Amino acid sequence: MAKWLFKEEPSHYSFADLERDGTAVWEGVANALALQHLRKVQSGDRVLFYHTGKEKAVVGEMVVVSAVKAPDKEILVTVRPVRRLQQSVPLGRIKEDLAFAGWDLVRLPRLSVMPVTDAQWRRVEELGKTSGR
Repeated sequence: MAKWLFKEEPSHYSFADLERDGTAVWEGVANALALQHLRKVQSGDRVLFYHTGKEKAVVGEMVVVSAVKAPDKEILVTVRPVRRLQQSVPLGRIKEDLAFAGWDLVRLPRLSVMPVTDAQWRRVEELGKTSGR
């Protein structure tokens, strides 16, 4: 089971929207590297939900319900919410933490789909329990 981070502008689709809807199809990914990552996503993978825009923070966890590579090369990934973090983890806090120094979230700020290592995931979970900044 792989771990990922997906970004979305909360004014377009927020974690609260996902909680309300129960599931959502992740779409609109155009960046070549983000699409390359999205093609690797499989059912059962865990995903951090990151709000972009003014918020810039990890806010919750999702799980991939299904991942279908359609014949027209479209990638349809359906996710459902798992939980909202107790505290969102802002990008500023992530940038301060050496555990995230090489993470694409810090290095490639416009990338909308990226892998997350086990160590990065654990650290986000720790900060999500204590980070209030």
